[in-house]
Amino acid sequence: MMTIDELKENNLILFECISGSNAFGLNTPSSDTDIKGVFYLPKNQFYGLNYTPQINNETNDIVYYELGRYVDLLMKNNPNMLELLSTPADCVLYKHPIMDYLTIDMFLSKQCKETFAGYAIAQIKKAKGLNKKIMNPLPKEKKSVLDFCFILDGYNTISAQEWLESNNLVQQNCGLINMPHTKGMYALFYDKLGDKNYKGIVQNELSNTVSLSSIPKGEKELAYLFFNLDSYSSYCKDYIQYWDWVKKRNEERYQNNIKNTFDYDAKNMMHTIRLLQVAYEILADGKLNVRRNNRAEMLDIKAGKYTYDEILSMSDKLIEQIESAYLTSSLPDEIDKLAIENTLVKMREELYS
Repeated sequence: MMTIDELKENNLILFECISGSNAFGLNTPSSDTDIKGVFYLPKNQFYGLNYTPQINNETNDIVYYELGRYVDLLMKNNPNMLELLSTPADCVLYKHPIMDYLTIDMFLSKQCKETFAGYAIAQIKKAKGLNKKIMNPLPKEKKSVLDFCFILDGYNTISAQEWLESNNLVQQNCGLINMPHTKGMYALFYDKLGDKNYKGIVQNELSNTVSLSSIPKGEKELAYLFFNLDSYSSYCKDYIQYWDWVKKRNEERYQNNIKNTFDYDAKNMMHTIRLLQVAYEILADGKLNVRRNNRAEMLDIKAGKYTYDEILSMSDKLIEQIESAYLTSSLPDEIDKLAIENTLVKMREELYS
C-alpha cells in the first residue's frame, strides 16, 4: 500500500486542503490542523490489483481519497466530501487544474437533507445517550441477579435481599421451583439445616439467572419470589455500554465537560448544530457555506454556555426549518449520476493519456 510520502514524491496529489475547524472558521489556539485531499493512482496500480481507495496517517488527521472513491462519496452526498469540495480558498493548499471539472453544483440535491440533517439527528440521539451516561454514572461494582429479585408481601413486594436480612435467612439455603403459567415467578422454600442440597436463589455472583432446586415432596413454600429478568437484562446492557464508553471516552474532553457542569458533549453538539444550519442553507439557498458566519454562537456552544435543553430546542427549530425548506427547495431531487460518471471518465483519460 502506498504512503503519504509516496503520494507527494510521485506528484499524485490532485487536491489538498486544510479542513475541519480551520475551514469552518471555528478554530481556537488548541485546535488541531486536519488535512484532507484527493489523489490518483499510477496507471498500473489503478488497472491492476493494487487499488488503494484511501491513504491516511496513524491519527487520521491527514486523509487522502483516491479520485474515484472521492467522486463516489460526493455522489452519496457525504457531508465531509461536499465540504472538502467547497473548501474556502484560504484553506486550499494545492489544486490541480483537472479538479475544476468537479463543481459543487453537480452534487447538491435534496438528498442533502438526509445526509447532513440525518447525520446531525443521529448525533443528537447520541448526545442524549451521552447525557444519560454523564448524569447517571453507574458504579463499577456490578449488580447481581439477586438485586432484581423481589418477594411478594401481600399486595406489595420487597427486595429479596431486604426480606432475607429481616428474617435472618441466607440466600444459599433457599430453593426455587417454577410457578406454572407464570413468567419470572417462583415458589421459594427454605432449608434451615442446609442439608437438602438446595441451590440457593443464585449460585454465585456471576450467575445471569436464578437457580432451580429439586424440592422434596411435602415441603411447604415459605414465600413467592419474582425475578425481573427484563429489568436485569436492560441493566446489563446499560452497564456494558457505560463502562465501554468510560474506557474509550476522550478523558480530557469529559473532564472539561464535568468541570464546566456540561451535561452533553459540547464540541460534538457544536458541530451538530453547524450541520443542521448547513443543511438548511443548502435547501433554502442552494449553496454550501463551509465558513461559518456565526463563529461567536458556535464557540459559545462549544464552551457550554447553552444548557442541554437549549441545545435540543435549537436543534428542533432547525429541523422544522429544514423540513419546510425541503418542500420548497429548487434543488433537484437527485443528482445526474451519468453526467458525473462521464466527467470522472474524462478526468481519468486526461490523467492517464
